[in-house]
Amino acid sequence: MNIIDGTIASPKGFQATGLHCGLKKNKLDLGVIYSEKAAKAAAVYTTNQVKAAPIYVTKEAMQEPTIQAVVVNSGYANACTGEIGLVHAKQMQQATADHLGVTADKVAVASTGVIGKIMPIELVEQGIQKVDMDDCEPYHFHEAIMTTDTTTKEIVVQDKINGETVTIAGTAKGSGMIHPNMATMLAFITTDAEISQELLQELLSEKTETTFNQITVDGDTSTNDMVLVLANGLAGNTEIEKDTEGYDKFVAMFQLVSETLAQMIAKDGEGATKLIEVQVEGATDELAARMIAKKIVGSMLVKTAMFGEDPNWGRIICAIGYSETKIDPEKVDMWIGSVQVLKNSQPQTFDEDAIKQILEQDKIVIAVDMNLGNAKGAAWGCDLTYKYVEVNALYHT
Repeated sequence: MNIIDGTIASPKGFQATGLHCGLKKNKLDLGVIYSEKAAKAAAVYTTNQVKAAPIYVTKEAMQEPTIQAVVVNSGYANACTGEIGLVHAKQMQQATADHLGVTADKVAVASTGVIGKIMPIELVEQGIQKVDMDDCEPYHFHEAIMTTDTTTKEIVVQDKINGETVTIAGTAKGSGMIHPNMATMLAFITTDAEISQELLQELLSEKTETTFNQITVDGDTSTNDMVLVLANGLAGNTEIEKDTEGYDKFVAMFQLVSETLAQMIAKDGEGATKLIEVQVEGATDELAARMIAKKIVGSMLVKTAMFGEDPNWGRIICAIGYSETKIDPEKVDMWIGSVQVLKNSQPQTFDEDAIKQILEQDKIVIAVDMNLGNAKGAAWGCDLTYKYVEVNALYHT
């Protein structure tokens, strides 16, 4: 498997672009992905009970799970906008379908931005008319979906499957309101692999649990967000089937794309200066391991300790204690970086200078052994800084 330079349009048969339509003052704010062949599609959506209009429109399109185009705007979430919001989401869908020459039920819609503002749909429709798939700038799609993100997030991987080169590409946006259950973000994954829709959905649902759902920035689950996967089969491989070498390769590629995007989102948390990775082993089962890891990385006290470069392991074991999983409070081993700070829940003497150097890095790994079983899990997040408060205090204005 190789990681290559590329974009969301790197798999065969895909095109993508982005442009400025006027929803933001001077940044790209409208993006389109197009497949020359209708693609098998899989999706997972926010579990927030308050859902944005595009979620409903895309879910309806996914009743026949083949999608040929995706249209995304940033700047306006089109959430909590009532009936007019739903009308606008459908107008986005229809305008894209008409412009690209496909039917509306083959177009997925996504929005991200400020909640509760009525979107100036005429600007979006005018922008869609300017989309030129013969003169695409695929990287502009990555930029057009950003809100408070400080950088684009993308990865492209390739491998030989059943004798053919298969490519998987992914891009995502996400910086704040990140506490997925499914995913609090927008993420788009394209592949030219030939694979059944049922197997694609099964794989996405499974990997979402261990990647996108294992990140947290601020504990807020958004109204808008989804992960959407399109597979158009144009690589020419024979269909990938479960329990084969080709499937194992595809799963490894998909895992790398999903986990990398998840970590990129966690690292780019609003105001963040450090990526925090928590590795848990020795748990009773995988779910327990993942729950413990996510409780640690989601703890506001742990986040602030990492920002302050304070090796306060007491905050970490406290988070383990309220993780609502089976633990033995006398058996926990813990490391910050390579330095062991707890053994059998008892504090260990450690080199202050060594741990200071670890906490100064822009990635901090916290490892925990529960000593109860063989299950492992991981989660990712970021530190909590003064800048996070500033960004969100001024977000609406």
